[in-house]
Amino acid sequence: MMSRSYTNLLDLASGNFPAVGGGGGGGRAGKRLPRVMTVPGVVSELDDDQANSLASDVPSSLSQDRIIIVANLLPVKARRRGDGRGWSFSWDEESVLFQLKDGFPDDMEVLYVGSLSIDVDPGEQDDVSQILLERFKSVPAFLPDDICGKFYSGFCKQHLWSLFHYMLPFSGHHTGRFDRSLWEAYVAANKIFSQKVIEVINPEDDYVWVHDYHLMVVPSFLRRRFNRLRMGFFLHSPFPSSEIYRTLPVREEILKALLNADLIGFHTFDYARHFLSCCSRMLGLEYESKRGYIGLEYFGRTVGIKIMPVGIHMGLLEVGALRRTFEGKTVILGVDDLDIFKGINLKLLAFELMLKLHPSWQGNAVLIQIANPGRGRGRDLDEIQGEIQESCKRINDAFSSENYQPVVYIDCPLSYSERIAYYTIAECVIVTAVRDGMNLTPTKEYAGSFRVHRVLPLPQRAIRINPWNIESTAEAMNEAISMDESEKQLRHEKHYRYVSTHDVAYWSRSFLQDLERSCKDHFRRRCWGIGLGFGFRVVALDPSFRKLHLDAIVSAYERARSRAILLDYDGTRNVLFIVSGRRRDNLGKWFSPCEKLGIAAEHGYFMRWNRNEEWENCGQSTDFGWIQIAEPVMKLYTEATDGSSIEVKESALVWHYQDAEPGFGSAQAKEMLDHLESVLANEPVAVKSGQFIVEVKPSKGLVAHKILSSMREKGRRADFVMCIGDDRSDEDMFEGISSVTRDLVSPGAPIFACTVGQKPSKARYYLDDTAEVVTTLKALADASEYQSPSSSSEDEGEGSS
Repeated sequence: MMSRSYTNLLDLASGNFPAVGGGGGGGRAGKRLPRVMTVPGVVSELDDDQANSLASDVPSSLSQDRIIIVANLLPVKARRRGDGRGWSFSWDEESVLFQLKDGFPDDMEVLYVGSLSIDVDPGEQDDVSQILLERFKSVPAFLPDDICGKFYSGFCKQHLWSLFHYMLPFSGHHTGRFDRSLWEAYVAANKIFSQKVIEVINPEDDYVWVHDYHLMVVPSFLRRRFNRLRMGFFLHSPFPSSEIYRTLPVREEILKALLNADLIGFHTFDYARHFLSCCSRMLGLEYESKRGYIGLEYFGRTVGIKIMPVGIHMGLLEVGALRRTFEGKTVILGVDDLDIFKGINLKLLAFELMLKLHPSWQGNAVLIQIANPGRGRGRDLDEIQGEIQESCKRINDAFSSENYQPVVYIDCPLSYSERIAYYTIAECVIVTAVRDGMNLTPTKEYAGSFRVHRVLPLPQRAIRINPWNIESTAEAMNEAISMDESEKQLRHEKHYRYVSTHDVAYWSRSFLQDLERSCKDHFRRRCWGIGLGFGFRVVALDPSFRKLHLDAIVSAYERARSRAILLDYDGTRNVLFIVSGRRRDNLGKWFSPCEKLGIAAEHGYFMRWNRNEEWENCGQSTDFGWIQIAEPVMKLYTEATDGSSIEVKESALVWHYQDAEPGFGSAQAKEMLDHLESVLANEPVAVKSGQFIVEVKPSKGLVAHKILSSMREKGRRADFVMCIGDDRSDEDMFEGISSVTRDLVSPGAPIFACTVGQKPSKARYYLDDTAEVVTTLKALADASEYQSPSSSSEDEGEGSS
């Protein structure tokens, strides 16, 4: 199997990967076998996507698909046989990755891609890969030694794990500079995982679900290879606030890589909110919430944001009768990983204080602290372990008696059944993590104590605590173990009901359903990739969106006798009909040499058909009383939002906040938009939001309707309509042109709504740049010269040329 490292990001894009692996069978009827190569060679091009390809218009239903689960570790236990000959493998039934398949349809094939927790000699890797593929439908990724250490212990643990748990690397023992070689190893490792997915994937049928912070750039590698791949990502750790995250030198690279997924999942809204804030501050992206779903618009793709805490596997929590040595004692239980964020020592200090404040518990209350072996290494871990052992010794020395030891500290690995035994006898479970992902200890406690009602003091559940406040935590412990049985039962039933219905199968099923919803338009859109390195992204556009060809528009132009042509103005030297958001006095001054030019100023509120005519007020009302309503609201938000300002036009008010603090400015803009829409609901104006603006204005879409209506009233219905624009405000005009009723134009009249640049738009056509716009207009001007004088004058009389 793969054992080489890759450091050039463009290798993946070219598809030049030597792949060595063990073949294997498996798979249900009607599906291609996983394509794992058995000899060295180049992986064939699996994605036949082309920019114009509309193949596979309807994606397969979930029941016909396969899902590939990608994670740092496979849900497989591996050990060498006692005789030293070969390996023994078994499922790791405690792994969330193994349990989540219960939420998938019964006939959905699940394939795993990840690494093993033990090292395998290169000479044995092919045999191990063959066994894992055939028996466990798992494809192992073997990382070279020079990459593995820097990848996991280096970048993952030293940088990402610490940063995501709000520990900045600028104090204590983390005074060194950012080590670029660790990032390069992280990228190389992610590339190897991506290569394993590419070897086995069927891109049109498979779903891919990538897990956790170890593999955050995998979506970028896979999206580069397969534009329409259906792919989700779930982060099992916290995501820090933007002030913390921005200290990471490769912050934008990771954000852009994640945005190549179709759905990004988080345990809590706090973590999702921090991610969205980072996207706004660092990439300038805004999110929208619609019908309960949050989405980020990213180059025509909508990246879904999923908020769903993982559950537990209820079927694994059946335990028999338990006989222990703690009869007559009130047991308080703590189960935590041994790391600096779990607050174990804070828990010990609170227990010690409780014994001092409530002496009646001395000789009766026992704290059993189970510390799962630490996953990392380093001086920080050694220090916290030393603090814990010192606290345990101090408490036991102070309160122990002949038949009583207040603290039982267990720091060796326990089997799942042994841990369940402790959950069963505990009267109270306490969680004092100062920063965590999804801690499953509380849910296991509620499920494990189904017949014996327990309570939990922990930061966000039954009895809430601040783990930094030792006094309040001590009192919470006392409250929990002193609670009467009826209250315990009420609390337990409430939480057990939630835990039992929101298990890991519910979580995985919900994520997969949202992933399918996020990808429903993949095979109905035109997609192509742009950008290099981690600047790569996929542009997704409607299949009817195409380039405006010169021959087609000139031909239509020559056949027409009554033309309506509308152009957005932003510095181009064009005649014809100009539609702009600028003031009428400025436009009149700038275009005074153009005698026959029609101008629509302030998005169409004021119009004139040529230089010699007076400006018309095209608004539905000349009553500007709405300004007296809107302006005080805008002034209020301007005073409260540093860096914002108001622009007053004759027919519009614009609130600018590009210089405000990004997160606050965006929040204020959304609140003000709602406020203005409410107070102006009965006024003849529209409230629109744009790039760092909120505007109360007429719509460009109304301009198109007004021009075409006027031409019809004069008996000159347009038989050729073209509008060109290049900014967001022109989308109203495109929408108005596209939906124009046929009674305003001649039957069969061609309508060309055209934007500048290949980007998501309501226009049906595009031109690459302003140079092509000029070329197109010159071609139309040349076509006019070949027409008869009478025809030309008729065209000019409409203010269109």
